[in-house]
Amino acid sequence: MLRILATLLAALVPAVALAQESPEALVKRVADEVLAVVKNDKDVANGNQAKVVALAEQKVLPHFDFERMTRLAVGKNWSQANDAQKQSLIKEFRTLLVRTYSSSLGQYRNQVIEVKPGKAAPGDKETVVRTQIVQQGGPPIPIDYSMEKKDSGWMVYDVVIDGASLVTTYRGTFNDQVQRGGIDGLVKTLQERNAAPVPARSAAK
Repeated sequence: MLRILATLLAALVPAVALAQESPEALVKRVADEVLAVVKNDKDVANGNQAKVVALAEQKVLPHFDFERMTRLAVGKNWSQANDAQKQSLIKEFRTLLVRTYSSSLGQYRNQVIEVKPGKAAPGDKETVVRTQIVQQGGPPIPIDYSMEKKDSGWMVYDVVIDGASLVTTYRGTFNDQVQRGGIDGLVKTLQERNAAPVPARSAAK
């Protein structure tokens, strides 16, 4: 009985450690794991969509709050959508972001991601993790992650790249589409965009 209890406790230790992981440590760990795969897996580096999506599904997407991201991107028009439309918007926006993310992986050329020290207090429920991509022959690119602490851990609800908020950038476009065709029009536009072939890329060097 004691041996079984010890085994169960040992299995729980990693889960507890991850639950207590700081937002900065989480971002650093995920980034390092993803870039290690890209560096060592030529198929991923060269844009094999099946492998890239699988990598995103396994390492990245579990840490994103797509419902909140979609709600922020749709903005004031979110209240117009019924439950079915909201689920469709979340699904299509998630797919759009996965496609965008998978395309960006093919541009990796041994850059280094630096995570800056955090400023969040122990009791804070929201924070911003500030990072930068250091690249040869060019200035560093700042990327900040707006995060919320939930029961399952820290979750990303916005990404700010070089000063441009992801959800804010989409909000203007989404609003225009809703004005032209309503919520269903926005869903249809996202579906058509997600159905389009992913542009071919040159092989990573």
